[in-house]
Amino acid sequence: MPGREYLEHAVDAIRETLGGAKNVVLIPYASVTIVWDSTAKNVRKGLQVLRDEGVEITAIHHFKDPVAALAECDAILVNGGNTFNLLHHLRRKELIVPLRNEILNGKPYVGWSAGSGICAPTIRTTNDMPIIDPAGFDALGVIDFQLNAHYTNAVPEGWMGETRDQRLAEFVHINPTMPVLGLPEGDWLRVRGSEITLHGPFAGKWFRAGAEPETVLPGRL
Repeated sequence: MPGREYLEHAVDAIRETLGGAKNVVLIPYASVTIVWDSTAKNVRKGLQVLRDEGVEITAIHHFKDPVAALAECDAILVNGGNTFNLLHHLRRKELIVPLRNEILNGKPYVGWSAGSGICAPTIRTTNDMPIIDPAGFDALGVIDFQLNAHYTNAVPEGWMGETRDQRLAEFVHINPTMPVLGLPEGDWLRVRGSEITLHGPFAGKWFRAGAEPETVLPGRL
């Protein structure tokens, strides 16, 4: 959230999502220029108030068996960074199916930025540069639409390239059966079974083929 400390605005929502979970695994694979242990340190600092309540956050690369770590933990966190790098490591370590299964079986999951983008069917609507080949764009597919995190259609002075809206319009033109939700900075989605609600101070935006972008106010999608 602009003007707030890292994760500060999201603490209450994360606490509610964790639902009393104490043993939490963090997947830091989206971090590229920041070493994973430093990422974990930053997340722990941002969620210090939850740690004071007994929540223990352990990065997955400290486990000998990451699949078992996902199965045995109470909840899962996935931070932001580069979505291509995140998907590359999840695929290389054969964690996509286990992670998907844990989420679909009801294990609490909190992801932000890249960590939210991988919940979509693919990562093809990320803003990130493809710095590494993830051997395919298919992601977790635990929601049935694409996400564009950090959504904004702001145009800097002197900008002559395509806007975000134009880029997303290109996606739905080529993929007419797959809508995209533009998720602004500081907003989040809560998914409980088939019910998905938008939370936060800003309106989101739906992009669908053959239609003008549709503003989405906080509430049930």
